[in-house]
Amino acid sequence: LNAMHPDIIVIRHQDSGACNLLSQKVNCAVLNAGDGRREHPTQALLDALTILNRKKKIQGLKVAICGDILHSRVARSNIYLLNMLGAEVNIVAPSNLLPKDIEKFGVNIFSNMKKGVKDCDIVMMLRLQNERMSSSFLSSNREYYEYYGLTQDKLEYAKSDSIIMHPGPMNRGIEIDTKLADDTNMSVVKEQVELGVAIRMACLKIFCE
Repeated sequence: LNAMHPDIIVIRHQDSGACNLLSQKVNCAVLNAGDGRREHPTQALLDALTILNRKKKIQGLKVAICGDILHSRVARSNIYLLNMLGAEVNIVAPSNLLPKDIEKFGVNIFSNMKKGVKDCDIVMMLRLQNERMSSSFLSSNREYYEYYGLTQDKLEYAKSDSIIMHPGPMNRGIEIDTKLADDTNMSVVKEQVELGVAIRMACLKIFCE
């Protein structure tokens, strides 16, 4: 790759640390587009931009990140960035879908969905990453939806002007109700997709200069 003299390499890899390893072997900028289950920096940046676009601030906001935290690079990057920008982060997940060192992340931990989203400004849902699970973590998708899927009755515990986020791809009827996913007043999923293009264009411009 280095012999091709690229200006920038964009890499998404299933193994954590692959991006860092590559950056030590080439003479150009390396943009992390997804690093195993460890990091997804551009997703966190576009999520922060989406929040700013809707809420006009991040500091002081209360954000609930719900779902498969253990296997989610999106969760890790968002936790780091949102904490850095002054938000309060709640994590909502069953205990077997939490990292062992979750206490070190500077977050509030909940196993009850209604308690976890209570008074939150942002509710961010994550999909179950079955492809990263070597064994069964859940008894059934139906049970998961009952306890951890975002439904109208659970969302009522969040603030009345809360917004719903999801990095995609989305499993409707498992981590989120279809009506909520498509609610144009509360769901900002399409806005995330749109602003994701702008964020990645900006990253490419910065790294190529």
